[in-house]
Amino acid sequence: MNASQQRPVAIVTGGSRGIGRSIVQRLHADGYAVLFTHSSSDEDAGDLVASLDPEGCTCRALRQEVTAVDAAPLLFDAADAMGQVTALVNNAGVTGPLGPIQSLQDADLDRIVAVNLLAPVRLCREAARRWRGRESRSSIVNISSIAARTGSPGEYVAYAATKAAIETLTVGLARELAVDRIHVNAVAPGTIDTTIHARAGEPGRAARVAARIPLQRPGQPEEIADAVGWLLSDRATYVTGSVVAVTGGL
Repeated sequence: MNASQQRPVAIVTGGSRGIGRSIVQRLHADGYAVLFTHSSSDEDAGDLVASLDPEGCTCRALRQEVTAVDAAPLLFDAADAMGQVTALVNNAGVTGPLGPIQSLQDADLDRIVAVNLLAPVRLCREAARRWRGRESRSSIVNISSIAARTGSPGEYVAYAATKAAIETLTVGLARELAVDRIHVNAVAPGTIDTTIHARAGEPGRAARVAARIPLQRPGQPEEIADAVGWLLSDRATYVTGSVVAVTGGL
C-alpha cells in the first residue's frame, strides 16, 4: 500500500490560494491525502504540491472548472485513485465585482451562482451517492460567509444570497444524510485577508473594514483552516448541521 492509500482522502475545491490553500496545508498536516482543484493558477498549485509532497502521492492538484456538469464525478474518480475519500470541502467561491445590484452584469451573476451554489450542490450529491451505506463517518464542510447574515449591501448581494443558500443546504443535507453517517457542516468566515478582495476590485478592503470588527483586525486564512480541521476531526463527532462563525466577533 502506498503512502497516499494509507491516508484518508480529502477533496478541497479552490485549493491553490487564500483560504483553500490553508485548508489544504492544514488537512495534509492532519494526516489526509488531499486532492485540490484550481481553475487557472498552475504556478500556485504546483508550488503548493511541491511544498507538501514533491512526489505527488499525498497531495495532488487538478485543474478543473468546478462549474462543469461532469466535474463532480471526474473529481471523485481522481480522488478515489488516491485512497478512500472521507471528506469534501466546498471552498471554491467568487464574489463578482464589488458594487450595487444595478451594476451587476448577467455574466457575473451566472458565474457567481454556478461556482458558489450549483457546483457545491453537485459535489454534495456525488458524495451522497458514493458514501451511502458506509459504516464509518464521512464529512462535508461547506465554506459560507458572514455575508449570508449581513447581505453585503452595496457590495455583493448576489454573492451573499448564494452563501445563505449554502447554509440552508448544509442544514438540510445534515438532516437528510445523518442516517448514512455523513456529517455536513459549514464554516462562515468574516473578513479574511486574502487576494479575493483584489479580484473583486478593492485590494485594501480587508484593512478598510477592520474598524467595524470587534477584534479590530481581519482574519487570516489559517484561522478558517483550523475550524475546518476541527470539524473533520474526531473531536467533532457529534457536530452536524452547524454553521461555525469565524468572524472576529461580528
